[in-house]
Amino acid sequence: MKSLLKNFINGILTIVPIILVVYVIYKTFMFLDSLLGNVLKPHFQDSYIPGIGLLTTLILITILGWLSTRFITGSIIKLIDRLLEKIPFVKTVYSVIKDTVHSFLGDKKSFSKVALVTVPGTKMKSLGFITTENLESFYEPLSEHVAVYIPQTFQVAGFTFLIPRNEIEIIDVKPEDAMKFILSGGMTSKNAENTKSENSR
Repeated sequence: MKSLLKNFINGILTIVPIILVVYVIYKTFMFLDSLLGNVLKPHFQDSYIPGIGLLTTLILITILGWLSTRFITGSIIKLIDRLLEKIPFVKTVYSVIKDTVHSFLGDKKSFSKVALVTVPGTKMKSLGFITTENLESFYEPLSEHVAVYIPQTFQVAGFTFLIPRNEIEIIDVKPEDAMKFILSGGMTSKNAENTKSENSR
């Protein structure tokens, strides 16, 4: 019975992560494919192949990206951008989405610096990511502070703290490794140690 239970647990540890990854990839693919796929399906009818919507979306985004660099079309896109930034409520939603996308894909990416901060009144440390170093334009008295986003374990939600610059330690850790460490509750470090020990044998 112990052997069967051990094999069953090993099966869960092996299969469940694979199933979950495949499921997430599948749901992501279906969502992206449906963006334009739902528009194209009535025209293709029974000959529609899954993935055409996703491919069309990628091509459309690429074309729009190219058009944004042209003088006339770029000017039109900039005009639409300014218009959206002036409409009440819409400008708030638009600016949040725009800044978030730019923080991950723009030239000045956020989450590129891993910060080690001390919990006030204790010796405990917490890992976070610097999202904004220039807070003076937001509120002048915060010129010596930086914005640090600290994710919560086992979820994407987190907190944004404004911390004095001299109280933050930038550590030489890849953002991806830091995020995995935080989201897994530190368990990735244990897996890394096991991998190193197996490789050294």
